[in-house]
Amino acid sequence: MKNNVNRLVKLSVLSALGLLLMLLVRFPIIPTAPFLEYEPGDIPILIGTFLFGPKSGLIITAIVSLVQGFTVSAGSGWIGALMHLIATGSMVIVAGTIYKKMHTLKGAIIALVCGSLTMTLVMIPLNLVFTTMFLGVPLAAVKSMIVPAIIPFNLIKTSINSIVTGLVYKSVGKVLKVDIKPTLKETQKAS
Repeated sequence: MKNNVNRLVKLSVLSALGLLLMLLVRFPIIPTAPFLEYEPGDIPILIGTFLFGPKSGLIITAIVSLVQGFTVSAGSGWIGALMHLIATGSMVIVAGTIYKKMHTLKGAIIALVCGSLTMTLVMIPLNLVFTTMFLGVPLAAVKSMIVPAIIPFNLIKTSINSIVTGLVYKSVGKVLKVDIKPTLKETQKAS
């Protein structure tokens, strides 16, 4: 019971951190599509995924998406929340599953690359459906933005979030007092 409460508290802290980052850091990175704003809220989600597994990562994603839909991105409401849940959820499932099986630095890199590519690919149909519904943008206009704006934006966003996650993952794990299994290289160095 105590272990479950401890884990729940840590997931809550990561969720709150994700929302805080989403609120404080927001800016467009593709001039032709200023509505596509970078925000680092997925970094705590990815860290939680690596620390606690893909199921926990999905829980953090759901919490952040739900609260985001009613606060930070209130303009997009349920559509923005649903898009975030599906997009980040797909990255979390792929990255978390790979990292769980390959718990090494190489595994983390492969997990983040595959997760980033998955999220980028998932955002194509999501934008084709939801951007037309939410923004009232004609389908042809959204299709014309896929290659010059939507794909580059998602590749840049997921790349930045993946690099930062890789850099701070172990430090955050230590702060949260999570026992991080050493990588194979670290085990060999200690021998």
